[in-house]
Amino acid sequence: MDLYFQGDLQSIKNEIKTEAECLGFSHIGFTIPDNPVHFDTYLEWIINGYAAEMEYLKRPESIARRKDPKLIIPACKSIIVVAMPYTPSGFEKRDYKFPKIANYAIGDDYHIIIPVLLEKLVKFIISKVYPVEVEYRIYTDTGPILEKETAQKAGLGWIGKNTCLIIPGAGSFFFLAEILINLPFDPDSIFEKDFCGNCTRCIDSCPTNCILQNRTIDANRCISYLTIENRGAIPEEFRKKLNGWIFGCDICQQVCLWNIKFSKEPEPNFFKTSVNIQKFDIISELKLDKSEFKNKYSKSPIYRAKYDGYKRNLLIAAGNNFNTELLDPINNIMKNDENPEIRELAAWVLKNK
Repeated sequence: MDLYFQGDLQSIKNEIKTEAECLGFSHIGFTIPDNPVHFDTYLEWIINGYAAEMEYLKRPESIARRKDPKLIIPACKSIIVVAMPYTPSGFEKRDYKFPKIANYAIGDDYHIIIPVLLEKLVKFIISKVYPVEVEYRIYTDTGPILEKETAQKAGLGWIGKNTCLIIPGAGSFFFLAEILINLPFDPDSIFEKDFCGNCTRCIDSCPTNCILQNRTIDANRCISYLTIENRGAIPEEFRKKLNGWIFGCDICQQVCLWNIKFSKEPEPNFFKTSVNIQKFDIISELKLDKSEFKNKYSKSPIYRAKYDGYKRNLLIAAGNNFNTELLDPINNIMKNDENPEIRELAAWVLKNK
């Protein structure tokens, strides 16, 4: 069986890359499931509390699997890493109007779209190695794997000072996804260069100072974390600094020269539905009830913030850009919302408008 692999697997790598491109992935690389070089940095990040309340990152089994991907699939011999752009040409340079939504959330949820495409790519691989039995696992920001380091090992790019994977000539507005598979492909060369140089635009531009010097982020201070993963109140010290961001944040990518100079066309499925930023009305959003929120955003990344989290973000944005038209919907929330924390936040907005 191994002789079959050694004799033929490498000849189909280019075919796999072509198929991946046809599916909408702009970049693809192959690496091996050895221990990650930056695991100690990750562990230190966890120990120092920079993961905030993301408990799934702190579980012992999750930490162990990030150190050794073979704990996920013992038979794993290769990891295929793909990247898919999510920002239409020009959007990475767009004027972010109030309220602000991260670029990746404009279209449908990538957790819905990308796994389907990965399964198609695996099906293609299976057809090429038949009758060999293929064992695999797919992830797209969903599993215990150090994605950016794995992508760097697969030759896609380098980890920038803002912690994003930056692809030369393309920037960082990409989704990453992986296929752990039991086929021993020859690994691609590790991307060893660092083109950030002396630039600190991302660090200097972060309004909450969440970017650390070792290319990690203090999630406790990160606008993306505060408006998405965070289920509690947003500390008052950060509310003004959100400056209109109601879901995620693109500042550290928006100012990056690699994104200013380069862009890639995305897979069109991401821009079929979800958020129309040109017609976004914060007053209408504040009036959404739970059922309306679910119907509108069930296929959108915004649904990850949950109803109360989304309303919390809207209220803070309204407070930062208050006008008299917002008075009635905020008053209604303050008097009638079933969540006491949301009522309290509405009162805070009116008090500090």
